Amino acid sequence: MSGERPRRPAPAGAPGPREARRRLREELGRAQILDAAEEVFARKGFHDATVKEIAAAAEFSVGGVYSFFADKDDLFVQIYLRRGAEFMEGMRAVVGDGSSPRATLHRLVDHQVDFFREHANFGRLFLRATGVTLGALESRIDQAVSDNFTEAMTLQAKLFRAGQDAGELRDGDPEVLARLFSGIVSAYQATDPLVVGDGREERMTRAELHEIVDAAFGR
Repeated sequence: MSGERPRRPAPAGAPGPREARRRLREELGRAQILDAAEEVFARKGFHDATVKEIAAAAEFSVGGVYSFFADKDDLFVQIYLRRGAEFMEGMRAVVGDGSSPRATLHRLVDHQVDFFREHANFGRLFLRATGVTLGALESRIDQAVSDNFTEAMTLQAKLFRAGQDAGELRDGDPEVLARLFSGIVSAYQATDPLVVGDGREERMTRAELHEIVDAAFGR
């Protein structure tokens, strides 16, 4: 007996250390390529961007990019899927934190504004792609975002109902109010210098945005 403690076998179905390291490398590589694709698409637009440029920005070979993604269309869709999942995770956390409905509505403002500012390349890409003809890719993008949009409107409508019951938020159809709320925040994001990068001074402060939301939806 050497006195060495025997190694415990990995739980059934769990990857071993080598496999875990390989998966981590793949995950990091995939994220690095998506970050680069966000920047290139945001700067040049979908049609003018090339996989070669994205590969160079990510410090990968073109073949390396294709080992993760099928083509340029797939890269574009996967960007939306990744950021959409992150955005919805944050939104669920805000809505479920137990704050009053009125306070939660203002926290949703901050979450949405901060998310676009933190991921400004995605914000610019999202705004730049709006109204641009993407051909067959449009249906794939619509499919990628439709479930998240439906869930977001459902969460917001539920919040408005709770606020009405608590006497904190204005009367009205909660589903309409949810869409109006998103429209106001989206308009702010579309003119936010920290997202669009147009070099302007801040055109409306965050405090002013909160004042508008409170005036529109508070009771």
